[in-house]
Amino acid sequence: MELLPLWMFITLCVVLLMGYPVAFSLAGTALIFAAGGIISNSFDPALLGALPNRVYGTMTNATLMAVPLFVFMGVTLERSRIAEGLLQSMSSLFGNKPGGLGIAVVIVGALLAASTGIVGATVVTMGLLSLPTMLKAGYSPRIAAGTICATGTLGQIIPPSIALILLGDTLSNAYQQAQLTLGNYNSEAVSVGDLFVAALIPGFVLVLAYCIYIFTVAKWHPESVPAADLQPVPKSQLLRELVAPMGLITLVLGSILLGVATPTEAAAMGALGAQVLALAKGQLSLSVARQISRSTLEVSAMVFMILIGATLFSLVFRGFGGEEMVHSFFESLPGGRYTALLVVMLFMFILGFVLDFIEITFVVVPIVGPILMLMGFDPVWLGILIAVNLQTSFLTPPFGFALFYLRGVAPESLPTSEIYRGVIPFIALQWLLMGSLIIWPELATWLPNIIKN
Repeated sequence: MELLPLWMFITLCVVLLMGYPVAFSLAGTALIFAAGGIISNSFDPALLGALPNRVYGTMTNATLMAVPLFVFMGVTLERSRIAEGLLQSMSSLFGNKPGGLGIAVVIVGALLAASTGIVGATVVTMGLLSLPTMLKAGYSPRIAAGTICATGTLGQIIPPSIALILLGDTLSNAYQQAQLTLGNYNSEAVSVGDLFVAALIPGFVLVLAYCIYIFTVAKWHPESVPAADLQPVPKSQLLRELVAPMGLITLVLGSILLGVATPTEAAAMGALGAQVLALAKGQLSLSVARQISRSTLEVSAMVFMILIGATLFSLVFRGFGGEEMVHSFFESLPGGRYTALLVVMLFMFILGFVLDFIEITFVVVPIVGPILMLMGFDPVWLGILIAVNLQTSFLTPPFGFALFYLRGVAPESLPTSEIYRGVIPFIALQWLLMGSLIIWPELATWLPNIIKN
């Protein structure tokens, strides 16, 4: 009976691999095991009574209200062709030099990833917009594919990111649980804003590393990333295409960093600002507005259905003593807390091949988060490390989600093997960032501490 939590998790993985929807797989697995536990008197049915309160808590959670607002903002920038104009302007600015088009793709992809926050949406959009241009310019298919895939995963780490919002809310609850276990009832809360601030330096370092890699390739192998023959864009159009979206993202991030607005309030400003930009550029018709609303509804419904299913799964998992089992396992590991951290990161990395960041955030983090925090790990630093780890997982062959998304929109003339080879240097850069975060935690904790003080 003590292995029931393990069998519960294995069953969930099998059901997901069979292709069933994630939200209903989580809830269905939990209900089946709960029913079996009630029949065998190994599960207290009163625990299920906490589900309505948790669902109501989700509905009234002010932080999670930022999710549909940021999704709305990102979809508006994408569907109103603002991102396309930004890419054209950046390409004309840098593209006349070897490697310049690749650097333009990285910068625009980073901005789009920040505003969208969904890996699939960013990779597909950048694949449709920039891959034909890069291949036409004579770029190596390997480098073009690797750049687009790696840039698409930046939405995991660059704020304002949907992943960081969900991760921040989950880590906040895990931190409070850990503090209550220690008997500390007046602990300072961990906020999504803290995670946003902590992600700025690692995100900037990663974008800079991508650009340096492309610049290095241009220096030693210019034939792989040749100068593009692009039509110059008038300076007035260049300013109009660049300043507006970058100003919007700066406004959203700046209001959070300066403490003027909460992430939810900043998300509302971003959603309104994106609509104003789309109207000003004449790209917001009734048809486009309908598409934006439908996409926002679909993504938001998916996120919150998974959250409800994960909440039920977590209740039943804890009811069977799963949390105590995991805690005992970590305590029995040789090497102390860093061995436990390595096991968790490796486990999440492998799960990233079959689960999206939403499922991992809602299912795995509430279980392992409090335990790692009880071992003394900083919650903000831990959140950034998890985000970079999942970002790397989504990029790693042969199962990385980003690779599948690009394969779906890439021409048949681009071999899958070239996509796999193209991402390897970027994976190495992300592993280097993870190692740097472990050696120098200040990369994630210095800026939040400065702002707090």
